[in-house]
Amino acid sequence: MERLEKKIIHGHTYYYYSKWGYVNGKSRRIWQKYLGKLEDIVKAVDGGGPAPQYVDIFQYGLPKTLWLECCRAHIINSVNAKCPKRDQGLSIGDYIAIAAINRAMHPISKNSMFEWFSKTILRREFSNASGKALSSQRFWYHMDQIQPEMALTIWTHIIKNVIADEALELSSVCYDGTNFYTFIDTFNAHCKLAKRGKNKQGRANLRQVGYALFCSAQEQIPLYYNVYDGNLNDTTQFPVMLKQFQEFLNKTFGQDVQACQSRVTLIFDKGNNSQDNFKLIDKLKLHYVGSKRLSEVKDATETSNSDPRFRDCKTIGLENTKAFRLTKKVYGKDRTLVVTYNKELFNSQLLTLHNDISKAVPKLRALQQKLQDRANGIITKGKCPTVGSIKRQCQSILKRQYMKQVIKYTLSAGPDDKDKDKDKDKDKDKDKDKDKDKDKDKDKDIPELTYSIDTDAIKRISDTYLGKNLILTDRNKWSNDQIILAYRSQFHIEWENRKTP
Repeated sequence: MERLEKKIIHGHTYYYYSKWGYVNGKSRRIWQKYLGKLEDIVKAVDGGGPAPQYVDIFQYGLPKTLWLECCRAHIINSVNAKCPKRDQGLSIGDYIAIAAINRAMHPISKNSMFEWFSKTILRREFSNASGKALSSQRFWYHMDQIQPEMALTIWTHIIKNVIADEALELSSVCYDGTNFYTFIDTFNAHCKLAKRGKNKQGRANLRQVGYALFCSAQEQIPLYYNVYDGNLNDTTQFPVMLKQFQEFLNKTFGQDVQACQSRVTLIFDKGNNSQDNFKLIDKLKLHYVGSKRLSEVKDATETSNSDPRFRDCKTIGLENTKAFRLTKKVYGKDRTLVVTYNKELFNSQLLTLHNDISKAVPKLRALQQKLQDRANGIITKGKCPTVGSIKRQCQSILKRQYMKQVIKYTLSAGPDDKDKDKDKDKDKDKDKDKDKDKDKDKDKDIPELTYSIDTDAIKRISDTYLGKNLILTDRNKWSNDQIILAYRSQFHIEWENRKTP
């Protein structure tokens, strides 16, 4: 046992910290440490000792946690087993683990990797790591040793162990396809995937890469991924990814794949909808939760938000949601359609509608004033507008959703450009006075724009389209609440895909 001892020597009291134990059956002091007088102990507790010469501060909690998860998932061993190298310096698995932890904590460029690494507890786990070993060139060299097909093999091996060890729930699997643009040069022929295509960022001038991801809905754990050419759209790539995902299930579950497929429900957004894609889903016997555009099922969409068929959802998180279900023939087969109304979504969409109106009206007013100024001779320069040109401008102003239904406009007939050109050729040789008279006559034919806001249309749209979603599924035995929650889980994978670049 250990204890604090007090000794009085020459009238002074001293304290010792000692350990006692049995030696040859007798209690003996095994060791003792001199602590000093009582005031010495007080000074030591108050920090009266010498100041430290330097201090090392490390990030401990998060990097240590992520490192332990890497160990539990056997990341390094799985990579090294497929991509061995001679026992010198960091292995390829070590580079993968360091890069993955960095991406999860604080993504930075490879040039700054050692600066971040040196301030974390990972220095204790990778004692042979140095600034030279973690240089950008060393990362590129080791990453180049992993071929695309080998990367997928490694991932399949890792996720198979994770599914088994963590007992992941695969009753619902979300799918999302997205793309991200790059700054790869136009004439760089090394990368075959990066191609020009449409993207939400409006950077069609840059080469982009497509990225598809399957994710467990409950834990948000990535299950299967792949990259594809940037010029392919979601509808085209969806059947390809479905077949690849089925192959992944075959490799992961083997003989139990049919039992696995029977409990897996695929969740995807409306951007993947097509007749052929749903035929493939039916052929593969996959359960699904998807959605339809409101304009595609008008009889369901134009149901009043106060329709008595709506029933309030009782599940936590669905307090402001109500729904009812019906059966509709969609893509050549009777399918279950759940019509939902969400009050929060309604409020957001109604605010957006009024915001779009407040932006469109000033633009139409400015266009109307320009036409009046030209008719009154205030504006004389530039090309004379026609009904066609003004109509195109109005359509551009009213391009936002519902604007063409809410704001009505009319244009009076005016001369088109060809008639004007012919008149100019015929009157080319007339004197200036006649030309001036003709210009005045032309001004009388300037198109006139009138517009108005249809309040009845706003009420109709608010009572039908706003706040609604149409969820398509074959999970007939699920409750409305289960179907809605499954569909909403798609939001998380979409958000993760947006952060991927």
